[in-house]
Amino acid sequence: MSEQRLAIYLQDAHPINQGIDICRYAEERGFEAVWQAESRLVREATVPMAAFLSHTTTLKAGSGVVNNWTRNPALLASTFSTLDDLAPGRVILGIGAWWDPLAAKVGIDRARPLRAMRETVEVVRALLADETVTYDGEFVHLDGVELDYVHQERRPKDVPIYIGATGMQMMELAGRIADGVLLNYLVSPAYNVRALEHLAIGAEAAGRSVDDLDRPQLVVCSVDDDRQVALDAARLLVTQYLGQQPHIMKASGVPESLLEEIGRVLTWPATHDQVAAASHLVPDDIVQMICAAGTPDECREKVAEYIAGGCTCPVLYPLGPDVHQMIDVFAA
Repeated sequence: MSEQRLAIYLQDAHPINQGIDICRYAEERGFEAVWQAESRLVREATVPMAAFLSHTTTLKAGSGVVNNWTRNPALLASTFSTLDDLAPGRVILGIGAWWDPLAAKVGIDRARPLRAMRETVEVVRALLADETVTYDGEFVHLDGVELDYVHQERRPKDVPIYIGATGMQMMELAGRIADGVLLNYLVSPAYNVRALEHLAIGAEAAGRSVDDLDRPQLVVCSVDDDRQVALDAARLLVTQYLGQQPHIMKASGVPESLLEEIGRVLTWPATHDQVAAASHLVPDDIVQMICAAGTPDECREKVAEYIAGGCTCPVLYPLGPDVHQMIDVFAA
């Protein structure tokens, strides 16, 4: 098996029961973690996390990512404390600042996202550490709150907090206050260089090194012996995210002219047919710039570029019908 740390990323493409089977196989092949998406309004993260943890023995499960706006921090801490009860030491809280237009459409004003994130992380960490918390922030207000265990042992919960950061200011904040950063996908390996520079700025301000922070990274992986089949499978996802999520658009490195062209025909929400129609605008070289897409050798080479740029553990997002094949390509 590969000595490189490996993880898998699941969204909503597979029924949860199939996701359980994928997790079992990934664990068997030496993968260390599964990260469950929760960015769109399609699948909440913690329910499948619980399912995956219940059917594995060593595999960690992380939220990839919950947002800091729609759950009260006390409830967020309670939720992840409960997951730790199920699988002690195998739970990771991945948290991000969400994105517009989705947040705005459900009534969330993402004003001062850095401040809001800092307050949430500080409070959740204290509650998970079994502290009684009084906190009067701009966004978070708690008055003598604790995780009020009655029928179980009181203990600090070993749940590391990773910030899902894309922009450079959030990257610096992650360097200051998080246990790790979950680097985003649909960016080129060159993005990592700048991201690590800003992560280091935050880490140094907190009196530590960037090497003290874990840096897993989501990587879209579309692998097939037929190169064109792999590229076409990735193209749909690339089109959807470049058309719907501004923070990814900005970080992707894709030419502004192409982003504008996609944006004229695609926004959130969109049907599969609308995404497919817009995908014809995205050429092969853009797909390969921001994804690991192609033959097995091409995919391994692309993932190696992200690792060389500072990713400590590729979190592979499998596209295509044969997830086991993708796992085998990297576990070999």
